[in-house]
Amino acid sequence: MKVHVEKDVLSDAVAWAARYLPARAGSSPQLACLRIAASGDSVTVSGFDYETSAQVTVPAKVAEDDVALVSGRLLADICRALPDQPVGLTAEGSRVSLTCGSSRFTLQTMSAGDYPDLPPMPSVIGTVGADAFALAASQTITAAGHDDMLPALTGVKLEFEGPRLTMTATDRFRLSLRELEWGPRNMSVSASALVPARVLGDTARSVAPGTELDIALPTDGSGGLLGFVSAGAGGERRTTTRLIDAAFPNVRQLFPSTATSTAVVEVRPLLESVKRVSLVAGRNTSIRLAFTDGELTMEAGNGEEAQATESVAASLTGDDIAIGFNPSYLLDGLGAIQGSHVHVAMTTPAKPAAFAAADGTSAEPDLSFRYLLMPLRMQA
Repeated sequence: MKVHVEKDVLSDAVAWAARYLPARAGSSPQLACLRIAASGDSVTVSGFDYETSAQVTVPAKVAEDDVALVSGRLLADICRALPDQPVGLTAEGSRVSLTCGSSRFTLQTMSAGDYPDLPPMPSVIGTVGADAFALAASQTITAAGHDDMLPALTGVKLEFEGPRLTMTATDRFRLSLRELEWGPRNMSVSASALVPARVLGDTARSVAPGTELDIALPTDGSGGLLGFVSAGAGGERRTTTRLIDAAFPNVRQLFPSTATSTAVVEVRPLLESVKRVSLVAGRNTSIRLAFTDGELTMEAGNGEEAQATESVAASLTGDDIAIGFNPSYLLDGLGAIQGSHVHVAMTTPAKPAAFAAADGTSAEPDLSFRYLLMPLRMQA
């Protein structure tokens, strides 16, 4: 192998692929490596952990085609620290030499033949704008669970119905639901997939702004695998992930169809107030939100040690109500709201409240993103 490639291009490609390496390779040390394949006028960097594969192809000057398997995280650390000059890669027997300016590194390689074959990309079923996808995914994964004993709740359910794409996530204590338009290849498409939230989040963070993202899913109903393909200045990136084989709960009906109290509050001052008041909230204790016409008062306290209270302007329709929430979950939901105001729909202090964006005190809520939060029992 003899390759020359721009430092930033190689560094970005290696860093992105290395994100998908397993934390522990265990009995398969080759999985801790990145596969570097030089061919034609490009270099392809691949990572795989038997669940998720990542493959990025970047332009390069290739003098000799070859494949090498090198330590992924070490290569990523080296590439990140290189000076801003073109990089040369040369395979020499069981070693790869990397040169950049006056810097030279020699890395031990493993047998490329021991590296597993990456799963084939399924058929592309449609395309979505990268910016819209990234925003929707970041909003949705806010509510995804982290308990591996409940695998269904560690994923995000994607539902494809014609031109409508819906993302849903829940950890039993909160629920996020995001709807957006996308471009299916077949307008009659009807399919769903339960995708690991980590993979969805990584994909959303890595797509280039202003581009498009292809979504691939088996069309024969076999399921099992989902793929993403994106292109940008850093080359074409292809990701496949094994879907979560578990039943996602039917949660959409949990959103209240009617509300006895609805409030509209400006997001930024509310967010800052919640941050301050929650400083004195104890572990597993709530922050109390008391809604009255014209005002929202927040209170929190940790026994006799510390207490805090603060008020912000609010517009209330319906009955006065006081309701308690987990401060961290409340902050997560408010942080995902994109409008200038948040619309809060409530029924009783013991039932979940629905949060959505609003443009002003008299505006109807934007239901493209909804966040449902279970209340906590408030201390007397």
